[in-house]
Amino acid sequence: SDGVLPPTPETFDVIHDEARRLNRLVEDLRLLSLAEAGELPLAQRLVPPQSLLERAVVAHAPAAQQKRIALGFDALSNLPDVLVDPDRMAQVLDNLVGNALRYTPENGRIQLKARLVGTAVQLQVEDSGPGMDAAELAHVFDRFYRGDKSRQRHEGGSGLGLAIARSIVGGHNGRIWAESAPGQGATFIIELPLAR
Repeated sequence: SDGVLPPTPETFDVIHDEARRLNRLVEDLRLLSLAEAGELPLAQRLVPPQSLLERAVVAHAPAAQQKRIALGFDALSNLPDVLVDPDRMAQVLDNLVGNALRYTPENGRIQLKARLVGTAVQLQVEDSGPGMDAAELAHVFDRFYRGDKSRQRHEGGSGLGLAIARSIVGGHNGRIWAESAPGQGATFIIELPLAR
């Protein structure tokens, strides 16, 4: 309005994109504060773990095909159900698979797995990306942490996705962590207790 930028369609596109990014950031901060305060409403029900993984694969298949990444899942059909809010758990898996797609090079692979470990079910998102060193692993769930410093802000999300994922999983009495080594990809593991 002060005439510094010309009123062109390109300028309006930039303004619109920035407004959407800010809106997403505000929504992510609101969601994170609710989750950390234990006030995020969860509509929990019994869900087969394989259905969570299958939904994530279907949702991200077009992006994986576009980047020529093999995206699949491996889960036994007889795993016990987990008590989760399927929409919130889908949000967690979307974040993990989205990150894996961002960091996995063309012709790489992303594998989603589910397995029974003692009295818990583990969901895993494993990629063939560049991996992370111990220093990155220590901070990967911190707010606004960006592992790849060369990545431009417009190429990624708000930097809150993994912090939100940790809070949502914690709200399900579960835990989430990452295992990785430089050059060996990364595996993010969600562990959820069996329903009683």
